[in-house]
Amino acid sequence: MPWAVGGLRLGRDWVAAPDPATLRTRWAVLAGSEGAERDRLFRPSRSRTPTASVAALPGQRSAATARFADAPGPCPEPVRVLREPFDEQWLLPDQRLIDSARPELWRVRDEHQLFLVEGPEVLVTAHLPVGRLGRIRPLHRRPGGAEPNLAPGLLPLLGERYGGRVTQEDVLCWILAAGRPGPRGHEVPLPADPGRWRAGLELGHRLLTVRLRGARGGEPPRLPGGHRPYVRSAVGSWPRGLAYDAETRTLGVGDGTVSPVPAGAWEYEVQGVRVLEEWCAARTAHREPGAEGLAALGPDRWPQGWTSELLALVTTLGLLAGLAPERAAFEPGPLLPAEALRTSGVLPPPAWSRRPASVLDHQEEGPGGQFALL
Repeated sequence: MPWAVGGLRLGRDWVAAPDPATLRTRWAVLAGSEGAERDRLFRPSRSRTPTASVAALPGQRSAATARFADAPGPCPEPVRVLREPFDEQWLLPDQRLIDSARPELWRVRDEHQLFLVEGPEVLVTAHLPVGRLGRIRPLHRRPGGAEPNLAPGLLPLLGERYGGRVTQEDVLCWILAAGRPGPRGHEVPLPADPGRWRAGLELGHRLLTVRLRGARGGEPPRLPGGHRPYVRSAVGSWPRGLAYDAETRTLGVGDGTVSPVPAGAWEYEVQGVRVLEEWCAARTAHREPGAEGLAALGPDRWPQGWTSELLALVTTLGLLAGLAPERAAFEPGPLLPAEALRTSGVLPPPAWSRRPASVLDHQEEGPGGQFALL
């Protein structure tokens, strides 16, 4: 996947939140403020201030392009993003508020796109990743899934080697099954044996289904009967953290409880941090003593929708924990020689494949309402 883009740099945490209503409230408070108070709430950086002139984000046709200090405009409709590993939140899609929004990613963001995030643990999401998750590799170089972000010639070569049509999504699934961190980044061996390729695809498709969590119209994954988590008592008070009883497999969320919760879901970590605990901390951050300004604005009661999201997250982590031993034991067997990729012209990929494609299908509005020159 030659084309890679650095992660979005928000510059200010308040532009993202676990629920869209909070973002609309924050926008209203900021837009209604003036002078020094607006600067304090905005939290200016070297890249973005209320007086900065920037273009509209691609695909956000209703976005304002006047300086925020002159005309904030209506609140843009929040969009779903991946904020942390496995934590889907919401973002205000306004480039005036984001230090480095990566417009090239917004241009190829659509219902066909998938994003691979190359971090300590490879992530795949249908939502735009934001923050410091790692380098982002879109599956498609153009909207509509028209062109794969793969080394030219790779798909025909693999189809010939493995005896059947190979798609870009097949390659993504193989990466999930066989890719491993290495000294030069995430390394993906290609097998010489078609049987190992098919075995890796079968495992990779299961991993992809779990990671997408029902996105793109798919069926949300479920744990086997008898292991599916349910709300045993509703969350009525704000949790100060999560509590887990391994004997009863019960997760305590404030005065609410969820069970059964697999031990693997509770123990699932990314970079030494429990995913469930980090997820909960993100939803109670606005109530912490250090929260201030717009970041301190949030729900005054635990939203019922968050409990549904928690059940889905427990399911995802439980399934991934169950697949972890199989993935760890998977071996690609004898490898396809690198020389075969070189002689076929697949390696090294051409320089143009490492750059964004030209995907403009309409004029983009630049600062102050002028058309952008690209």
